[in-house]
Amino acid sequence: MRLLLLFLFLVLSCRGNCKRDSLSFTSIFSFGDSYADTGNLVVLATTVWKDVWVAMPPYGETFFHHSTGRWSDGRFVLDFLAQKFSLPLVPPYLAHNSSFKQGANFAVSGATALDFSFFVNNNLSNPFMFNRSLSIQLGWFADLKPSLCKSYEECQEYVSTSLFILGEFGVNDYSFMKFGGKTLEQVYGYVPMVIETISAAAESLIKQGAKTVVIPGILPDGCIPANLVQNTSRPKEDYEPETGCLKDLNDLSRHHNSELLKAVKQLQQKNSHVRLIYADYYHAIMNIIRTPHHFGFIDTPLRACCGNASNQYCHTPNQAIIRDGQPRHACTLYCTHVRLNKQCHRTDNPQIISHNKGSIVHTSRKGWL
Repeated sequence: MRLLLLFLFLVLSCRGNCKRDSLSFTSIFSFGDSYADTGNLVVLATTVWKDVWVAMPPYGETFFHHSTGRWSDGRFVLDFLAQKFSLPLVPPYLAHNSSFKQGANFAVSGATALDFSFFVNNNLSNPFMFNRSLSIQLGWFADLKPSLCKSYEECQEYVSTSLFILGEFGVNDYSFMKFGGKTLEQVYGYVPMVIETISAAAESLIKQGAKTVVIPGILPDGCIPANLVQNTSRPKEDYEPETGCLKDLNDLSRHHNSELLKAVKQLQQKNSHVRLIYADYYHAIMNIIRTPHHFGFIDTPLRACCGNASNQYCHTPNQAIIRDGQPRHACTLYCTHVRLNKQCHRTDNPQIISHNKGSIVHTSRKGWL
């Protein structure tokens, strides 16, 4: 459901009467999973699998008119952010055919916050997993830095003018645990470990000089079409009557996000010189799922346009929200035109991006948006 990534774009491109610092970045670095992957999986998977779906049509049909490695028919938030700040589209790191001076994308589809060894040691690994966890992606950034800057001072300055997007992370961790036989109660026990891993990664970037770090929460996992298809035999009371999403999976998503927000607040208190942004994707997407017609989409928001249970491709893609479990380009385009709340508030808390009654409500420690 990449639609929610656009809410980050909207806040970073805030217009109106906000008094704020002038936003300008010299580069963008992205870490994450399929919600941000712009081609890294294709590089990895072509050495293992004969056919990589995301490398074939109809992916990319709406904007690029050819597949690009994005799990979308169009652009990601990363692309919009780059365009917003007059930067080139952020290239996938593993392609090794581009200059990374103005940014690199380390995100890989299926990536986890926890290390690959955790899943192997707990008999939770599967054939679709690659050893490309958050720590691996941070290692790639460390390997890349010597080509971007030389001295400690130069690197601190370079990193300080870059925008970092850290995630989302967590969805794949919990999914692999469930698929590996862990009960939902057992999965809850690993949430602190996932949160600590994400928090430690943010702290590592801050120590390297990062001044602007976005840390998104996870999406409502109980609304993902794949999860709904796999749980068709569950009783009616397991579903939210208003949305049709699975209650227990959404409860897990909310719990993760609550704990992550606490961690982000603690980091902000320790690093008052840094802009930490918590992006509340959960409530943003739930608002659209509850009232899709208000946003110009069909009233069956949980049905995938491509890659659904019947593997049928829909004939009205611009009216569909979801494509193989991910929002389509039309959703992304719509969200770029949503008007923002024009108030900025100063607070000691980190920036919080949320969706409320059709507008983005945000608070900022520095009033920079």
